[in-house]
This record gives sequence, structure tokens and C-alpha cells, in this order.
Amino acid sequence: MPTVFRDGPYRFYWFSHEPDEPRHVHVDRGKCSAKLWLRRVALARNMGFPAHKLRRIREVVED
Repeated sequence: MPTVFRDGPYRFYWFSHEPDEPRHVHVDRGKCSAKLWLRRVALARNMGFPAHKLRRIREVVED
């Protein structure tokens, strides 16, 4: 799973083989993890991030 980039404590990455899913990016920080669709940036899954952190993550992905 190659790291796309890091933004502060966040690690943005993708898996090289997920053929049946639309384009997306995974984000981790500590024990928290999220997955965001890229075509129209939207949260696909969240495991532990509070809403204010998800807003920041979404802003980074949109940029």
C-alpha cells in the first residue's frame, strides 16, 4: 500500500489491487482510519475519526 502523501499526522494511501471499487484514498492516524471516494469526494467509511477531523481530511483530499 503505497503512501500517496502525508499531511501532519495523517497518512494518505491506496491499495494497488482493489479492482471492484471506484477510485478512493485511505487515511490513517493512529488507530483511526477512513476511506474517501475521489470522483466526488465523499466519505465511504470511518473508523474512529471525529467529525471535525473528517472535515479537515476532506479539505486535504479536495485540494
